Parts: sequence; structure tokens; C-alpha cells
Amino acid sequence: MNSNIGLFYGSSTCYTEMAAEKIRDKVQQLTGQELVHLHNIADDDIHQMGNYRYLILGIPTWDYGELQEDWETQWESIDNIDLSQAQVAVYGLGDQIGYPEWFQDALGYLWAKAVNQGAQTVGSWPNQGYSFEQSKALTENGQFFVGLALDDENQLELTDDYIHKWCGQILNEFGIS
Repeated sequence: MNSNIGLFYGSSTCYTEMAAEKIRDKVQQLTGQELVHLHNIADDDIHQMGNYRYLILGIPTWDYGELQEDWETQWESIDNIDLSQAQVAVYGLGDQIGYPEWFQDALGYLWAKAVNQGAQTVGSWPNQGYSFEQSKALTENGQFFVGLALDDENQLELTDDYIHKWCGQILNEFGIS
């Protein structure tokens, strides 16, 4: 199993892809190593996820809590990937003002899918500083998101700082220094 980090994302408008690139660059800055391999699931075989011990999965939430189309196309294929030896961190993009009842729902769906495939998850993120009504991406106690929640529509100025802090957190939780 590959000890690098596989970062798999789906991106329709390039914002999830840009976040993936920022995460890759931040991990390299923090570790001094090129550990992150980017995989756009529109182009790469999603079954490659099974080759990595460490995974970061990125997904935007569309409209009323919907999956991004590349993830939707691959959704059932994930059921055939054994993630029982993997540690997985997830991040998502959403619009808390435009869709406050469905903020980051796809992030919650993707996290649950990874857990159902046996993954150990890391990278929960505090939900303070956001303004939304509901989310399927909240932990049981409701105080955290299951992963990094980004809102480039309404909080673009926070994205780089959030990515910096989250990357340090997940590297620590992965046991990578």
C-alpha cells in the first residue's frame, strides 16, 4: 500500500480542484516532501483509492444537497473499494448563505461512504464561524463537521487559513510529520 497521500476530488467549477492544489502545496510546505498525488475522478480510475494508506477526498455540494456529477457517476463504484486499511480525511465546498438547509451535505454523504467501506476517518472541523440551518456533514454531537468545510462563495478570505490549519491537523492525525 502506497504511503503517499492520494487526493481524489470532483470539480465542476474548478473551486474544489483549486482547494486540492492548495492542500497539496500546503502539505508539501509542511513536510518538505511531495506526498500528495492529485486525482480528478473525472479523469482517473476511482479504484486507485485502494492503493493508498492515506486519502483526502474532496467534494462540493450542489444545489439542494446534491452530489457533484463526477462523484455521482462514480458513487456505486466506491462500494467495491476496500478502505479498511486507509485513513481518510474529507473536505467539501458549499454555500452556507444560498443553501443554508443543505450546507455541506455532500461532504457528509462522502464521509459516510468512506466509513461504510471500512475507512478510519480523521480531520473533523469546528462548525463555529459558519451560518447555516442544517447539514448532513455534522458529527454526532453537532459541534464539528466530519471534515474541512469551505465556502468560497461567502468566506473566500478564510480558505487559505483554514487549509493551513486543517493540513497540519490531518498530517498529525495521519502520523506524518
